[in-house]
Amino acid sequence: MQEAIGRFLRYLEVERNCSPYTIKSYREDLLSLEEYFSANGGGAVSIGSLSPVQLRGYVAALHEAGYAKSSVARRLASLRSFFRFAQREGLANSNPAKPLRNPRRERKLPHFLSNDELGKLLAAPPANEPMGLRDRAILETMYSAGLRVSELVGINREDLDLDGGLVRVRGKGKRERLAPLGSFAIRALNRWLKHRNTLSDKGRTAPVFVNKFGTRLTTRSVARMLEKYLKITGLDLRTSPHTLRHSFATHLLDRGADIRSVQELLGHKSLVTTQIYTHVSTASLRNVYEQAHPRAKGRKSS
Repeated sequence: MQEAIGRFLRYLEVERNCSPYTIKSYREDLLSLEEYFSANGGGAVSIGSLSPVQLRGYVAALHEAGYAKSSVARRLASLRSFFRFAQREGLANSNPAKPLRNPRRERKLPHFLSNDELGKLLAAPPANEPMGLRDRAILETMYSAGLRVSELVGINREDLDLDGGLVRVRGKGKRERLAPLGSFAIRALNRWLKHRNTLSDKGRTAPVFVNKFGTRLTTRSVARMLEKYLKITGLDLRTSPHTLRHSFATHLLDRGADIRSVQELLGHKSLVTTQIYTHVSTASLRNVYEQAHPRAKGRKSS
């Protein structure tokens, strides 16, 4: 099995051009499988000898070990891809992971910020300091366009069309889309770019958001920056860069935006992914109903 895993990982790297993070995740999932069967089978495992029943035992062991349902589902997806590759390469006669069903996942409502909370956060970066200008531009852009943090840090100068109020971003699967920018984000970006232009690397392919040394920001740097302002403002520390994206979608739907339009703005491939925000919006409407309707929650009309 170790040889098959090695071949599969090379295939992901060379032919599929997967990211190092993706390859690392596959490696961890598949080595976990190999270790499980080595420990329970008493030695090396032949990939062609595994059956769906044996894989169900592995999945049961994951549940017993306390793995989250989402983690189990991810591992099953890794196994299906691995055995599909093995079958195509003649290393296995069938895909024993194919009949296995994913555990029913619990959909948690995404955490988002209210308008007042967002206002406090967006006003937190100091407007009289270069890094404050950058941080305000980052927060305004993420919320204005509903960007993933990976999309934000990947923006180059050539991707911005501030006159047209647009930014080109590269999302999951390297899919590109044009995202609109509001007036607050455009103003914040213009102020930051005036300082950004004094730094090195001014070409069109230069990153928009850089650190004090002039190199592209990482997603972790953005998360640390956000954490700093959460502590300053006293906002919920559960808030992450992705919370701004959740807030973007929730606020649009709360104000009557069409879910298909929100799907396009978020760059979701499937409408199912976007639909979780309708539950958040419905919860907000329910709260308004219970507060205002005379016969909600056992209230008596006067």
